[in-house]
Amino acid sequence: MIRKANIYDIPRINELGSLLEENFTKVYFVKEMLEDQVSKIYVYEKEDTVVGVIMATDLVETCDLLILVVDPEYRNMGIASNLMDYLISELDENLKMITLEVSANNKEALGLYDKFGFEVVNVRKKYYANGDDAYLMARESE
Repeated sequence: MIRKANIYDIPRINELGSLLEENFTKVYFVKEMLEDQVSKIYVYEKEDTVVGVIMATDLVETCDLLILVVDPEYRNMGIASNLMDYLISELDENLKMITLEVSANNKEALGLYDKFGFEVVNVRKKYYANGDDAYLMARESE
């Protein structure tokens, strides 16, 4: 089941987020994001446990996908695709473009984003602390 995140989900969102970003809680202030008017945070719940989360900033005409992460035990079950579908369906009809950054070495994520029509529009060399490049990807709305 996919639903809007709430304050009770914050510890689990932080836990999942730390799988992607070591300093997740210093970079993303989930409580404030739940209260603002531009952030969208949805969780995928299975058997009363949050196993996936997607976070984005929706600025009406553009949306920046910030985080999409699924608990490793629940990967390859379509959860990330379901979260992406849900986010896209919840965005304003005036949306023109969705953007995101992803490690050039994250083959699973690249496959998912390709499936949803994202294209690489720029490369940020040595963007991540480990020296990996980042792809800036974008998807225009239909």
